[in-house]
Amino acid sequence: MSFAYAYPKSRFEPAVLVDLSARSERERLSESALKGFFRLADAWRIRDEDARELLGGLSSSSFYEWKKHPARVLEVDRITRISYLLGIYKALHILYGDKLADEWAHLPNTNPIFNGRTPLAYMLGGGLLAMQTVRRLLDARRGGL
Repeated sequence: MSFAYAYPKSRFEPAVLVDLSARSERERLSESALKGFFRLADAWRIRDEDARELLGGLSSSSFYEWKKHPARVLEVDRITRISYLLGIYKALHILYGDKLADEWAHLPNTNPIFNGRTPLAYMLGGGLLAMQTVRRLLDARRGGL
């Protein structure tokens, strides 16, 4: 007699992952992602030079053009960076009041991950992987760890 292992029936349906390699998906997401990023940069009072670096090293002329006209198709890397940053923003606003949430990126942090730097300095120095690490840290805090 063979018993097959299976998950119990549930109403839970896993989210379907967005295929960022599909141009149609990037077209759908890019404009709103850029608008969200620029709002986040304003809320966090990030200097334009730092905002350009968070986007992956964008030239100043492109940065200001994107800010003025966000209707464009972004590359996978840039959409991923913005996704991490917006997830960090959301987690901070769940964990803390609005004032602290928006100042958090600039505050000194004693967590060993940051090695004495501010979270913003850590993300600027570490790029995409640092953004992922900060996002995971905050998601763990949201989960009570």
